[in-house]
Amino acid sequence: MRVLYLGATDPASTSRHRADALRRIGCEVLHIEPFDAVRAAMKGLQGALHYRTGYLFTHARLANWLSAQLHGQGHFDLCWVDSGELISKAALDVVRQSTRRIVLFNHDDPTGPRDRLRFQTLRRAIPSYDLCLAVRDINVPEFRHLGARDVLKIWRSYDEVAHRPRDPSAPVAQAYRNDIVFIGRQMDGEGRDLLMQHLIRNGLRPAIWGDNWQRSSIWSELEPYWKGYSLSGQDYVDAIRGASICLGMLSKGNRDHHTTRTMEIPVAGGLFCAERTQEHLALYRDGVEAAFWSSPDECVEVCKALLAHPPVRESIRQAGQGRVLNNRVGNEDICRAVLDRLGLIRQAA
Repeated sequence: MRVLYLGATDPASTSRHRADALRRIGCEVLHIEPFDAVRAAMKGLQGALHYRTGYLFTHARLANWLSAQLHGQGHFDLCWVDSGELISKAALDVVRQSTRRIVLFNHDDPTGPRDRLRFQTLRRAIPSYDLCLAVRDINVPEFRHLGARDVLKIWRSYDEVAHRPRDPSAPVAQAYRNDIVFIGRQMDGEGRDLLMQHLIRNGLRPAIWGDNWQRSSIWSELEPYWKGYSLSGQDYVDAIRGASICLGMLSKGNRDHHTTRTMEIPVAGGLFCAERTQEHLALYRDGVEAAFWSSPDECVEVCKALLAHPPVRESIRQAGQGRVLNNRVGNEDICRAVLDRLGLIRQAA
């Protein structure tokens, strides 16, 4: 089966991981990055303008670029659009000329309130997709209200190759051996910096990797615990498996009840510790396969108890890794579910 994949091609991107997963399950994939069509126009103030106007002024440029990219490429059984914020109805009309089915995957919150301007183009194009994937329950009726032909609720996923240690028995570098780790960006108004501050003020020493932490109003207090910018590849995996406890943070602005870290941390060999939500409780048994909390104070209590009892930590870590594998939420699992929904699964075998 031939798949046209429109999404980021950076080796560390989740888009690249899913395209590779399609290849692993037997698909022939042409992976191209729509951002290449508009890259020159996305710098400085011009880029900020496009972001805040939902890329409405890039439609013709992208559609013409796609037409040139697809010229002579033949027929595809499926087009998988990853993110889709740049992809207008006009662009999908171009794609439709050489593609049987078109699916949209966006694990942000394109129908939510926080980024409404950014995702204007995506929302207007929703009726042109054969299938839209949703990672939160609330998105399902919102997609349908915007004219979606079909919506499939899925879990976020880990990658079967990128998020597994190459050699689980290999030692982890000293820099990645920490009591507590959080790997992720600081987001204004989300309280991630305040939670880190609360842990620190209660005697804990979280190691922080990620972007934008310098923007926090309490940066001077967090700076000694900040280890560097965002991690990817085996560095990311090693930072997870080298820590005693791995924190996962929700994005409240994105209305999250689970995130990609929910899957990636356990499969990489880390002990997943995050806010208690119904989705987290559906995925893991609290205190057995993961450790959950409902307040900063409880987070401190949970972390201190786990650090004081290494055998308990190891039991939860192993059980969590087994559970995430049994949950079948890898990229290959998600890709197969999509192909099955579209009646294409036999062609990929």
